[in-house]
Amino acid sequence: MRSTLYLKFIILYVIFGFLSLFTAATLTSGLVAQPLERYIATNMYEEASLVASDYLPQYFSERLTLSDVRLQLSGIQTQLDASVWFLSQDGEMLASAQSDGYPAAPDQIEDFDPAETGSARYQIGTYHSCFDEDVITVIAPVVYGYSPHGYLMIHKYASDIQDIQTLLMRAVYITLLVIFLLSFVILLGFQFFVYRPLRKITEAATQYATGNLGYEIPVNTEDEMGYLSASLNYMSSQLRDIEDYQKKFVANVSHDFRSPLTSIKGYVEAMADGTIPPEMHEKYLKIILFETERLTDLTQDLLTLNEFDNKNMLLNREKFDIHEVIKNTAASFEGTCTQKKISIELLLATKHLQVYADKRKIHQVLYNLLDNAIKFSDPESTVTIETTERGEKVYISVKDYGIGIPRNALNKIWERFYKTDLSRGKDKKGTGLGLAIVKEAIQAHGENINVISTEGVGTEFIFSLPKKAQDS
Repeated sequence: MRSTLYLKFIILYVIFGFLSLFTAATLTSGLVAQPLERYIATNMYEEASLVASDYLPQYFSERLTLSDVRLQLSGIQTQLDASVWFLSQDGEMLASAQSDGYPAAPDQIEDFDPAETGSARYQIGTYHSCFDEDVITVIAPVVYGYSPHGYLMIHKYASDIQDIQTLLMRAVYITLLVIFLLSFVILLGFQFFVYRPLRKITEAATQYATGNLGYEIPVNTEDEMGYLSASLNYMSSQLRDIEDYQKKFVANVSHDFRSPLTSIKGYVEAMADGTIPPEMHEKYLKIILFETERLTDLTQDLLTLNEFDNKNMLLNREKFDIHEVIKNTAASFEGTCTQKKISIELLLATKHLQVYADKRKIHQVLYNLLDNAIKFSDPESTVTIETTERGEKVYISVKDYGIGIPRNALNKIWERFYKTDLSRGKDKKGTGLGLAIVKEAIQAHGENINVISTEGVGTEFIFSLPKKAQDS
């Protein structure tokens, strides 16, 4: 099935070759014969007219002898490879010359009629049976004293035209053969540079459709086919990454849901069957509440990420005071900071600072960053939030002096569900989605966020926001 198209192409190519030869042998032959016949007859007539008008009249004025005329006729027959006759007014042969293969000229032409050609410049036939095969005959009158005194006739075998036609047709056939061979080279080029790569690409598409995303197309060229193959290879690698990510995502979500659900189920069953006495119920109900809050946070974070994954998501951009949002966000952590004896220091560039962004999502960014900073800070330490103006941008920094992030984990902290080994002991309730949400939100605004961290010293997150709407 795969080679059916190419086989059809080969068959069409062969049929085209035969049709080309057939057309050349029939149509071209007919198109060449008549023009060639007229061309040769015209040349003969012009030569006869020239000699008959400029040279032969001198014979009748007796300035030329018959020997001089025969010499002139001999030159014409040599030039045209023909039989040349000089006749009197009544058809008597005065002088003649003929090339090899032509019969000798008759002494007298019976029923001689110089007007028998009519309006045509030439006639084709055996000319009064003087020749064994058809000849082209032209007649030119020799005028002397305003009246014809004789006639010059030139006869040339019609078969000579066929010989010339054969030579021309041979050139046509050779040209066609060369074109056919060159087109065969093009066909081979099509086979190696177009058809085979297309077969590989088609095979790849079939493999991808059946789920074999590991199939890779060999890329041997840097042309459009090579670019297409490389693009498909890149597409398959991206699809594999997405597939792996989906599997990992489902596994992580399943794990993070299963753990609290297992705890909740176990404690509820234990309380129901009396394994846990009534006086201990309050303690375990708090544990169940904690696990329930974990599930709520995880569900909310997944919904938030799903919102960012939707490429058609529209940000509700507006101008607002970023300092007001920072103050409100910091105030919401007052209870947690009091428990851990952590203070929040605000280093604000001005009293008011306007930015152009989605207020709700920027509040979420600040909340997640501040939540992490407090969570991983040591007791009796400080968390600093600082704003800086640079041109048309506002830079917000959230800095803590806590456990820090290992260097080998800095590029992974943005991944969903990722938690460093250092954070696992302190982040009991965390979902591992907070920083992923932060990065998605900042990138949705077309801005950047960076992290600077030293293990055991602290971590600083810095992101930017525009002061006003950007020109499209």
